[in-house]
Amino acid sequence: MSFFKNLRSLLTAGRGIVVGLTDAEPGDDPISLFESWFESARKSGLFLPEAMTLSTATSDGKPSSRMVLLKSVEKAGFTFYTNYDSRKASDLDSNPHAALLFHWPILQRQVRIEGRIERISREESGEYFHSRSKGSQIGAWASKQSSELDQRKTLENQVREFEAKFAGEEIPLPDNWGGYRVIPERIEFWQGRPFRLHDRLVFERKASEWSTHRLYP
Repeated sequence: MSFFKNLRSLLTAGRGIVVGLTDAEPGDDPISLFESWFESARKSGLFLPEAMTLSTATSDGKPSSRMVLLKSVEKAGFTFYTNYDSRKASDLDSNPHAALLFHWPILQRQVRIEGRIERISREESGEYFHSRSKGSQIGAWASKQSSELDQRKTLENQVREFEAKFAGEEIPLPDNWGGYRVIPERIEFWQGRPFRLHDRLVFERKASEWSTHRLYP
């Protein structure tokens, strides 16, 4: 076994590879389990453990995926931010369902989330927007996300224009920028195990409660 495989085994031992996932009990909360796994991913030293694949589809079912960053998780769902004029936003506004995928390879773990989408309040979006760096705030104004760009210099010129426009003052939240929340209806926890006999534990929302079952690997 190579050094890196030995290192990965050392880091993951005791985190699921050996003992696996225990069966869920009635009333167990998948959001709490996610938070525990996310904390383990954060402590593992992974770069951007909050990175997740967001998959959307148009109203006629054409899919697309991209990486975005999870900004908060709470009982209500999983929140990320984007330009409301982007391709992903167009998909979500016409087909308000999405799938998220977290992959933490050093822990041999994945979490798959499926659910419906809602825009968060402008107040929530504004609070997060003003916590970002000034450069990122300017970037939100300068970028016409997903639109065709003739050359990078055009974008750089727009950045300078907005830097001058907002010099010395608070940068307002753009009308076309804010957050979405994925309200989970199905969450699957995947834990790598020896001989590819992986653990897969699924939670599905039934009204206000969660049911759970296992899947074959």
